[in-house]
Amino acid sequence: MINYETFDTWWWPYVFIAIAGWLATDIWRWLGVIVGNRLKQDSAALTWVRAVATALLAAVIAKLILYPTGELKNVPVALRLIAASVGFAAFLIGGKRIWIGIVVALGLLIGGQLLLGSAVLSG
Repeated sequence: MINYETFDTWWWPYVFIAIAGWLATDIWRWLGVIVGNRLKQDSAALTWVRAVATALLAAVIAKLILYPTGELKNVPVALRLIAASVGFAAFLIGGKRIWIGIVVALGLLIGGQLLLGSAVLSG
């Protein structure tokens, strides 16, 4: 029987995680494709699924902005909110191109941090 402790190599945990992660999620993806192909684009079920997916994405983004981890914790909340807002505006103005919104938001975050860092150092 092969289990997590079968092999004593450095790479085995990564392979185990990859295979277990694939098995746990791939079946649901295939079921989603099979069921989703039978739904009409304007059906109530698909509208509900889109609404839930959008709400989950909005919640993750809000959590990252308001309760960040890592280095983003050191960025003031106001700067994070401004960067997200201006990045979203740039996304809309730029023809809904995701990369434009990301570049603008990251530029504001980095520029704001550099300005704040130099202000702290100088005074």
